[in-house]
Amino acid sequence: MRLFLSVTALVLFVCSSVAAGPSNVLVVMNANSPDSVAVAKYYAAKRAIAARYICKIYCPTDEQIADEVFVKSIREPIKRYLTSTGLKDRIDYIVLTKGIPIRTVQHWGVDSALTCMFSNYDTQMENPYFEEQKHFSRKEYSMYLVTRLDGLTVASAKALVDRATAAKPSKRLFLLDIDPKWDGAPGYKPVNEGMRRAAGALRSKGYTVELDEGKDFVARTGLMGYFSWGSNDGKYSQETFNKLRFVPGSIAELAQSTSAYTLTSKRTLQGKRSYVTDLVAQGVTGVKGYVYEPYADAIAVADILFNRYTSGYNLAESFYAASRYVHWRDIVLGDPLCAPYRR
Repeated sequence: MRLFLSVTALVLFVCSSVAAGPSNVLVVMNANSPDSVAVAKYYAAKRAIAARYICKIYCPTDEQIADEVFVKSIREPIKRYLTSTGLKDRIDYIVLTKGIPIRTVQHWGVDSALTCMFSNYDTQMENPYFEEQKHFSRKEYSMYLVTRLDGLTVASAKALVDRATAAKPSKRLFLLDIDPKWDGAPGYKPVNEGMRRAAGALRSKGYTVELDEGKDFVARTGLMGYFSWGSNDGKYSQETFNKLRFVPGSIAELAQSTSAYTLTSKRTLQGKRSYVTDLVAQGVTGVKGYVYEPYADAIAVADILFNRYTSGYNLAESFYAASRYVHWRDIVLGDPLCAPYRR
């Protein structure tokens, strides 16, 4: 009888542990946006996130807002919530949702500015987590890792959640598309070199890699990882770009300055532009973009990005470990907890 009770108690403990959601993730919803509310509730339900870890703010729904509006309607309300609930030093990840602005008039990325919201340092900062090889914690790095669930539609934003929860440790293709013309430009060559190092590292770990060093801009399907110059490639084709297809758990990066200038279909920038929201629509699970010109050294370092991810780090840790700056112009789309290679 005692053995039966012990086993029953163990089963109940395990079941309750599985049912409990994360206690280090804060979900932020804009109450002025039905899209934001819908995506926040969907993510919270999928990840079993308790109401305590959902922060409701009231801010504009425009993609660009004045800096003082960012401070008053986004940053300060989140800071107050974290402080009043005692979560300030317990939260590691902050998830913004579709319907929350993406940049300020001074071209700061809202997401990136929130990483260091308690620092009282309102300019570009060196990322203390850059190149780190240990799992992230707010207590150690005095910042937060901020990602966003967003896309052209509410369905696209929700799909990021579905793919993250369905992600598996796949050996599917990693496509790294170099444009050799950038090897002749010292400020841009490091992006190509990062892709070359990434290819070697991934192959040494047994992954399938295609490193394209020709002039053509190529597309493949069944992708687990993708890195290219996007519309900065001399042979870029929107038609080819739209043929890229991804599997659940996949991540991507584009060395393109304004790949997240808008997350809507209202694309006002002239000329050829590759947008991260197209990759979301084509099945990617996580992708990094830029709300304004970040300069080449802010682009994620390819070998760090893919090495961390395939070594078991989650989506947020991988992108931030590969990125040099915070309070800058970066934006990461995806569920921060997605970690298909974690043992």
